[in-house]
Amino acid sequence: MLKTILGLIAFALTGAIGLAGTALAMDAKLPKTLVTTAYNTGTSGYSQMVAIGSMLKNRYQVNLRVLPGKNDVSRLSLVKRGKAQFTATGSDSVFAQEAVYTFGKKSWGPMPVRLLLLNLSSGCTTFAVANDIGVKTMADLKGKRVAWVRGAPSLQKATEAMLAYGNVGLSEIEKVEVGGWVASVNGIINDDIDAAVTASQSTFMLKMEASPRGVYHPPMPFADKSGWARTQKLVPWYVQGICTDGPGIPDGRSEGIASIYPILISTTDTSDGVAYAMTKALVEGFEDYKDGAPGAEGWALEKQMDDFFLPYHPGAIAYLKEVGRWSDKAQANQESMLRRQDVLKQAWDAYKANPADDFDKGWMQARSSALTKANMPVVFESW
Repeated sequence: MLKTILGLIAFALTGAIGLAGTALAMDAKLPKTLVTTAYNTGTSGYSQMVAIGSMLKNRYQVNLRVLPGKNDVSRLSLVKRGKAQFTATGSDSVFAQEAVYTFGKKSWGPMPVRLLLLNLSSGCTTFAVANDIGVKTMADLKGKRVAWVRGAPSLQKATEAMLAYGNVGLSEIEKVEVGGWVASVNGIINDDIDAAVTASQSTFMLKMEASPRGVYHPPMPFADKSGWARTQKLVPWYVQGICTDGPGIPDGRSEGIASIYPILISTTDTSDGVAYAMTKALVEGFEDYKDGAPGAEGWALEKQMDDFFLPYHPGAIAYLKEVGRWSDKAQANQESMLRRQDVLKQAWDAYKANPADDFDKGWMQARSSALTKANMPVVFESW
């Protein structure tokens, strides 16, 4: 009798769970207006979100407002304040999760970042280098004028990591500070800068190519294992990729850092239903926008990663499970990243309750200690 009752309860619970999943699929709708932030106008990330916005309008009568932000803080602050549901961004999404650099300040702290989908294109994360200075390798950048975008730790860390491949330290370049990424490209064209971080498929690379200085992207051959070890020690979520998209690529094909950009994220404040519906729209409307902007083909469902350095949004997971794109590997990574975020949040709350006189330095130590105790990689020791 007891077994029968327990069986009925289990059956009822299973049915309820199934109905809940069905309800999510049936009831999830996008609001008439959505807001996302992105990189500056003219960047590949901004252009892709505009193309996605056109798809949303034509298919679902949904207006997507794309707000450009010149640096990491401006893009993520609107999400933090609830003024935007999403941001199409880069490594700064990881920095926000980790509460490092600007995001480790007293007014920020660890963000409960949640991934919807990411773009893994045929471009690469690389340096846009003026083609008139003879630079052919990362090592050749020693002594050159390299853009340093204020308020953009993701671009600064990318600069450091790619230089490390060539065994070039930050003290061995001439940093040229600029207020935004577009200014760094214009600085190259105007002969004030020699190199700047870019996505090879950015439309601004066409502008550079047409300028008197031209554009070149130094490769990062996979055979240089020491160089890759130095790069991945600084940015562990950088993965190897074949670069074919964009002007300035040596022989039209080179080895480098796979361009995982942009990354569409939200936070736990975005409802499961909205995240589900947005993920579904991005997948089912893919054919409508994949040719609408450079690199947009990288949003394809088959290009999604199971082990990125962020957890997925529950709404996105619900859709990925529906289409058979959620694996055991993805689930294990999800649980690992959620544990990491929990460790960071607990460490932050404990530290803020009794902070050191030097808040930033004290947080660096508290963060490192908490992650080490949890047997998790610290990645960012200091900044």
